[in-house]
This record gives sequence, structure tokens and C-alpha cells, in this order.
Amino acid sequence: MLRGAFALALAVAVVGCEPPVSEADAAESEAQEAAPEYLTPAGSNPGTSLSAGVRYGGLLYMSGKLGVRGERGIEPETRAALTTMKNQIEEFGSSMDRVLKCTVFLADMAEWAAMNEVYKEFFPDNKPARAAIGVNGLAADARIEIECVAAA
Repeated sequence: MLRGAFALALAVAVVGCEPPVSEADAAESEAQEAAPEYLTPAGSNPGTSLSAGVRYGGLLYMSGKLGVRGERGIEPETRAALTTMKNQIEEFGSSMDRVLKCTVFLADMAEWAAMNEVYKEFFPDNKPARAAIGVNGLAADARIEIECVAAA
């Protein structure tokens, strides 16, 4: 009888205990429960159908950027798209050296090497993970669109 009562008391004590929660775990849990923050750069068109970026859980998810303003062609469009990306990432509180992943959409995969030369200018030290995908057409007849994920 005593052994059964001891086992029951031990079971109640174990079930009633919660493991300690570290500050990092608590912060991560809080971030997961927080609502996403939809970001719009200063001076942008409020009627657009997308956010320039979304901050959520310590990450900044940037929408695709085109480089179709000004000179056309893969090099100037890559430079313009990445300049816009850089400016917005910085406006939203991060930086290009905190970019973790980029996805590059190319209208013509034959332009990959030329795009890559410009791309390397924006990531001289850190080398984010990257995918380059050939697509059949981009908005505004662009040659390139680039999206990124950065640490916030």
C-alpha cells in the first residue's frame, strides 16, 4: 500500500512540473505568437497590391524587386533591382550583410553570368544561399526579378 501511494505522489509531482523556459525560448515563442508586420517603404504607392516586405519571427521577407526604371538590359536591371532591395532592407532595419537567401528570376538563363557579376558587387563578403530560376516572362517585360530573406 505504501509503495502504491509513493508511486502516485511521484506521478503527481512529475506531471505538475514544467521544464524551465530559457529567455531565448521565451522570445522565440513570443515572436511566433506576434502578428506579421507588413512593410511599405516611405513614398510608395499605397494602392499597390503587395507589401514591399513582411517582418515576422526575426526575419524580413522581401517581395521581388524589378530593375526596369532607367536603362534596360541584364546588368543595369540587376543593379537597379539590388539597389532597391538594399535601400528597402536598410529602411526596414536590416542590411545586405544580413541577407540569408535570395531567389533570382531570369527571363533568359543565358544572362546568368552577366547577372552574377553585378550580384557579387552587392554581396562581397557574405554569400547568401541563392537559387536562380529561368522564367517565361516577368512583369513590365523585365529581364530580372530578385527576392530575398534577411535577418531582421
